[in-house]
Amino acid sequence: MISENPKVALIGPGAIGTTVVAALHEVGRTPVICGRTAHPQLELRFDEGSIIVPGPVLTEPADIKQPFDLVFVAVKTTQLDATAAWLNVLCDENTVVCVLQNGVEQKIQFADYVAGATVLPSVVWFPAQREPDASVWLRAKPRLTLPDTLAAQRVVEVLQGTRCEVDLAADFISIAWRKLLQNAVAGLMVLSGRRAGMFSRPDITDVALAYLRECLAVARAEGAVLNDDVPQEIVDVFHRAPADLGTSILADRQAGRVLEWDIRNGVIQRYGHKHGIPTPLSDLIVPLLAAASDGPG
Repeated sequence: MISENPKVALIGPGAIGTTVVAALHEVGRTPVICGRTAHPQLELRFDEGSIIVPGPVLTEPADIKQPFDLVFVAVKTTQLDATAAWLNVLCDENTVVCVLQNGVEQKIQFADYVAGATVLPSVVWFPAQREPDASVWLRAKPRLTLPDTLAAQRVVEVLQGTRCEVDLAADFISIAWRKLLQNAVAGLMVLSGRRAGMFSRPDITDVALAYLRECLAVARAEGAVLNDDVPQEIVDVFHRAPADLGTSILADRQAGRVLEWDIRNGVIQRYGHKHGIPTPLSDLIVPLLAAASDGPG
C-alpha cells in the first residue's frame, strides 16, 4: 500500500518509457511525462488489448516548477546530454532517479546531472518496440530488477499493484552484468542486419558463444558471480525467441541513428583492457559498431 502520494515524472516516453507510464496510468498514478515531442497521447499494445495514456507530453523544462520525488529516465545513453535541462528542474537531493537504461555504468554517467539526487540503476527485462504508428508493442510481461536499497523502496511503492513487477536483488552487480552480456551479443544483429532468427545458424551460435565467454571473463573481473553455463543460457534465449524479434540497437541502426555501442559493447573492451584480459572479438566487433554508428562514410 502506498503511504503517501509521491510526485513521479518520466523522461523519455519511448518503448520502455511508454510501458512504465501505461502501467502507472492503468492504476490511476499517471506520472508527468517529459520528452522531445508533444504527443497527444501514448498507446501501449499487448496481446490482451491496449492502454491509452492521454497527453500531451511536456516538451519545455520551464513548465516544471518544483522537484519530484521519483524520476524515471528512459532515454538512451546517447541522449543523456539532452536530458540535462529536465534533470536540473526535476531533481534535488531528495529525489530518486531510477535509470531505465542499458549498461552497468548508470551511477557514473548520471552523477553530474542530477543535482545531488540518488541515482538508482535498474535492469529492464521486457521487450517493447515502437511501431510505425508511434504506438508501443509490449511482447512480454514487464519486469524490473533493482538493487536492494532504501532508494529502491520508493520505486517498489510507486509500482506496487501495477502490471510492472519489481524484483530487489542483493547481488545486483551480477544480474546487471548478465543482462549486459545479453545486450552485448545482441549487437551482432547490427553487423548482420538480421533479427533473432539469425542465431539459429550454427556458425552464428559458435561466434556468439565465443564472444560471450570473452564477456564473461570481463564480468567476473568486475565482481559478477556468473557460472560457466551463462553463455549457453543466453544463446538459448535467442534460440527460443521469435525469429522476428529485434533489439533497440538494431532498430537504431536501421533508422540511421547513433548507436549505444559503447555502453553495450565498448564497455567489455574497456574493462577487459583495464584488467589485462584479452578481448580479440571485442577488438573486432567494437570498431565495426562504432563505424556503423559514427562513420565516417
